[in-house]
Amino acid sequence: MAVRVSVVVACLDAEATLGVQLEALARQTFRGPFEVLICDNGSRDGSRELACSYVDRLPGLRVLDASDRRGPGHARNVGARAAQAPLVVFCDADDEVADDWLATMVAALHRNPFVAGRFGTTRLNGAWVRRTRPLDQQGGLQHSPFGPDLPHAGAGNLGIRRELFLQVGGFDAVVGCLEDTDLCWRVQLTGVTLTYCPEAVVHVRLRRSLRAMWWQGRSYGAAAALLEHRYAVLSPRPSPVEPGRPGASSPALKLFRLVAARRSPGALAWTLAWHVGHRAYVPDAADRLPQDARGTLRAG
Repeated sequence: MAVRVSVVVACLDAEATLGVQLEALARQTFRGPFEVLICDNGSRDGSRELACSYVDRLPGLRVLDASDRRGPGHARNVGARAAQAPLVVFCDADDEVADDWLATMVAALHRNPFVAGRFGTTRLNGAWVRRTRPLDQQGGLQHSPFGPDLPHAGAGNLGIRRELFLQVGGFDAVVGCLEDTDLCWRVQLTGVTLTYCPEAVVHVRLRRSLRAMWWQGRSYGAAAALLEHRYAVLSPRPSPVEPGRPGASSPALKLFRLVAARRSPGALAWTLAWHVGHRAYVPDAADRLPQDARGTLRAG
């Protein structure tokens, strides 16, 4: 029987958390044939061996080598290209999908070509971790204070028809950690709507150490600056996010308010790191839209 949906999981040194996600995928209520593609981005721990141990419980499981270029966007592209199904859904190796997540995403993708589910924070994070940063996509799609004024969603709970994904060129690995925002915008600029499906829940695991929070915040800041540069011509308003200063609706300002309200060291580390990454960004020719995606843009 033909595979109906491919689940793509980017993986890098995820031995400590991957088992939780694989257990959740093994519990799915979806009864049609599906495959799970673990796209290993160069793990040096036991991630690959752990994944292979689930072959009996997940007969459609394959471990793919995506180590030739570092980054989750590249790893997901490897999985989507190797997918055997017309529908592709993405989740992360350190999160946990709800038991009906796959069934809900498949039903949504039969109605809409591009969908995003809801993020949950309480299942995998203690109260002190939840104070470190606000997590969007709990009550709707995400929005940025720059760019083409279109919603976006995290790749940890995203679904798309494979033909459409390949048509727009997949994730742009140049962008970094906001490659999902970039993908969402490029898809929508072709005229396809991103549909929010709150019934499809993924429980997110936030960073737990100050070091991890710092590096994530720095990566987000650099990626935000890159996207501001890339989409400046399509932005309906000047970007409120200036180097070294949070804008009126910027992620950095949200985090500064969080620090003031909850006095969280993690929120402070994330915020400072975001600004370090944002200020350090230097525009580069490689940051422009990929050649195969530029034709999809409509500046008007």
